[in-house]
Amino acid sequence: MNVPHDIEDLLRELAPQVLGTLARRWGDFDAAEDAVQEALLAAAQHWPADGIPARPRAWLLQTASRRMVDRWRRDVARRDRERRAAAQPASGGAAQEDDTLTVLFLCCHPVLTPTSAIALTLRAVGGLTTAEIARAFLVPEATMAQRISRAKQRVAGERFSMPAPDERPERLRSVLRVLYLMFNEGYTGSAGDDLTRVDLSDEAIRIARLVQAAEDDAEVSGLLALMLLTDARRAARTGPSGTPVTLADQDRSLWDHARIAEGTALLDGAIGRGAVGEYQLQAAIAAIHDRAPDADATDWPQILALYELLERMTGSPVVTLNRAVAAAMVHGPSAGLAILDGIDDALPRVDQLRAYLHERAGETDLALAHYRRAAGRAINVAERRYLDAQVARLS
Repeated sequence: MNVPHDIEDLLRELAPQVLGTLARRWGDFDAAEDAVQEALLAAAQHWPADGIPARPRAWLLQTASRRMVDRWRRDVARRDRERRAAAQPASGGAAQEDDTLTVLFLCCHPVLTPTSAIALTLRAVGGLTTAEIARAFLVPEATMAQRISRAKQRVAGERFSMPAPDERPERLRSVLRVLYLMFNEGYTGSAGDDLTRVDLSDEAIRIARLVQAAEDDAEVSGLLALMLLTDARRAARTGPSGTPVTLADQDRSLWDHARIAEGTALLDGAIGRGAVGEYQLQAAIAAIHDRAPDADATDWPQILALYELLERMTGSPVVTLNRAVAAAMVHGPSAGLAILDGIDDALPRVDQLRAYLHERAGETDLALAHYRRAAGRAINVAERRYLDAQVARLS
């Protein structure tokens, strides 16, 4: 279904607001979410031809409320609850509240796995249909429907309200983690034909903006800055055939310098507002890359120092991989390879990195062997094409 961009953007903005109103009013997140999805589909069908209503939120709320009433009427045991809910005025009090953040915190509840939380967030906060989310994750629609259904059942018993003050910082960390994983999956897809899944990374940025506007938290600003500074390179990351282009070889004139400026300003405003967290450190590394006029001007010693700090903070093996690259750029490829000696071979892209460092060290046979192994393990088609090209080049 082709929906004009202005209508699509409006529906995404209104979806969590209407969902929050219904969930608060009826006390059933699962049923409310289904009703909102039906209302969004109805709007996508009617608004392009009939025009956007004067009060689009009220239109969606009324349509979704009718779906809720129809659902409850089919359940005789809940007629009393239906009458109590139907007696409340549709345009009063709660209908004017923006429950977007409440919905987001619920979708990112710690009881959910990251994958389930991302899927539920895309549907409830992003307004995407199950079919759209399934396409983004490259799974059958029925599989995604089951995943979302299970996620809704897991949070069905949770109270529909913002976390208590003592719970909020930890729950906010969960929200940021989900958005971070969503963005990364969009920026470099773990599978599929294309290197990127723009719908996922764009949606992560949009939701991060909502959180940043509502939360006075330096790590929220750091995460949004990281997304903007990284996504700014999108246009230069692939060649005409969709094959990946390494950071060193990218045409930096294609980078989105408005996004770089916005991300840099966010990062500058976040630093110094309390303890520096992992997202601010990653954003600082991205900013160093983005500020360099060319690859040779990159401040690798500073990047290495930041990765060392980030590794101590997170203990992440992915950070260790990146530290190996920085160490190789500062101290030579042997320094990077020494760091990789303690890395699990099953970690994604470790063979590709070993190949790169062995080639820089002049060890072509070892580089070729690791490129072949990396190509054989690659799931993303664009990445596999790139690795096959390296094998052909060295062969």
